Amino acid sequence: PKYRALISRRQWRTQGRAGVTEQVMLVLFETAAGYALFKLADKGVLKDVKNLNKQFDSPNSAAKIIKLKAFKKFKDTTKALKAAAAICEGKLDKGLSTFLQKKVPKDKAKLAVLDSKLGNLIKKKLGIKCFYEDSVIDLMRGIRSQLDSLLNLPQEEKMAFQLGLSHSLARFKLKFSPDKVDTMIIQAIALLDELDKELNTYAMRVREWYGWHFPEMGKIVTDNLMYAKSVKLMGVRTNAVKSDFSDILPEEMEKELKEAAEISMGTEIAEEDVFNIQQLCDQVIHLTDYRGQLFDYLKNRMNAIAPNLSHMVGELVGARLIAHAGSLISLAKSPASTVQILGAEKALFRALKTKHETPKYGLIYHASLVGQAAPKHKGKISRMLAAKTALATRTDALGDAEGVTIAVEGREKVEERLRQLEGGQLRQISGSGKSHVTQKKFEKTGGATYNAASDFTQMDTEKVAKKKGTKRKKNADGDDEKTNGVKEKKKKKKKAADGEEPAKKKKKKDKGDKDGKKKKKKDGKKKKAK
Repeated sequence: PKYRALISRRQWRTQGRAGVTEQVMLVLFETAAGYALFKLADKGVLKDVKNLNKQFDSPNSAAKIIKLKAFKKFKDTTKALKAAAAICEGKLDKGLSTFLQKKVPKDKAKLAVLDSKLGNLIKKKLGIKCFYEDSVIDLMRGIRSQLDSLLNLPQEEKMAFQLGLSHSLARFKLKFSPDKVDTMIIQAIALLDELDKELNTYAMRVREWYGWHFPEMGKIVTDNLMYAKSVKLMGVRTNAVKSDFSDILPEEMEKELKEAAEISMGTEIAEEDVFNIQQLCDQVIHLTDYRGQLFDYLKNRMNAIAPNLSHMVGELVGARLIAHAGSLISLAKSPASTVQILGAEKALFRALKTKHETPKYGLIYHASLVGQAAPKHKGKISRMLAAKTALATRTDALGDAEGVTIAVEGREKVEERLRQLEGGQLRQISGSGKSHVTQKKFEKTGGATYNAASDFTQMDTEKVAKKKGTKRKKNADGDDEKTNGVKEKKKKKKKAADGEEPAKKKKKKDKGDKDGKKKKKKDGKKKKAK
């Protein structure tokens, strides 16, 4: 036995010198309190999946299979939130990378990870061998069931970490979810439309109110903002000659305004009226400035969230499509045919009910590409633009790329199609699509001609009637016999009605005939009785 022991020691030494060492099996487990690194005592446990759940029934049996090697505790909830967000997004956190570099030897250990994306990142960046199988899921489930006994953390501290991380992670997801970002666009475009309506009503009220005093100004100054600024600066029309409108109006318009103010036919107004009109002008100017700021905000948000959609149809039309669909994802789910008539639902259902033609476009009609097309080509351009817009929306909602990608090529194709329709160039739909179609001039080769022999005259019809024997005989006067007989019968009836001639009496039937019929009936009854 001593000799055998010496041989085994020598073999171990020679194998150790040759560099043959067994790899240690480690398990990475993420908790709300920090990162835990466990060491697996027996590798064969992962092969026997059926008995794996039984071995985690009690804390003592779990301690025999797996032991805690290292634990990195989070300092506060912000770092815990950062680590949890990185794991959810499939990214490698800096704290986790430093922890694994210190505690896991690259060549001597193998790391079991639950997430395959995280395992690939650890393998690429740190060079640690990772594996992720179905048996690892059961192992993680067993560790989670006996986590309190394996980590030896106080229950209160553990619950505080879990509660804080859950709240902060929920806030983080709520803040940066794409659905909530869409609500910003929806609210902004709704407010922009309401501001346009209010501005129009306010500007028209200023024009009507000040028009009593200076009616000629409405035709000279057509812009609402210029009108409001001019009224605020001028006040009463008599001050127009002294006022300087160089910052507001062009020179020609300013000169025309001053000339019209001297010969105006408007009524005189009090200072109190002018003060109230100027207050309303302040509201118009303030709302116009705020509308410009809101439009810039909406433009920036659309370029950040849906750049391809904005490049295809513009920021305002894209925002209205998102608002009408409800969100960017729901717009991406809808087909191109729905995108084309989005916003024209009433017209669509009315056309289906009355069996008329369905609408060709909805909100997409306000896009610049559809506006450039001729009226007869608007339907074709809107159909093609809706198809490209649907692809651009799906890229923005579901793609990972940033900036304008697919929309550049799609817009070029729509513009090329628009040029083809305007130029009258025809292209083949099937076969080689780029080859031009040569349309030849129509030439009449032959066909049916007018047959004069098939015509009939009155003489021809009389000849046909003679052959068939249906020709009527005529009197010396030239009238037909049949028509004369009918006329005579009518005359006789009239005379009988007037009493001139007695009407013909009906012949009475003979008594012999009646007796003969009675006899026949009696004979028939006798036969039946027999």
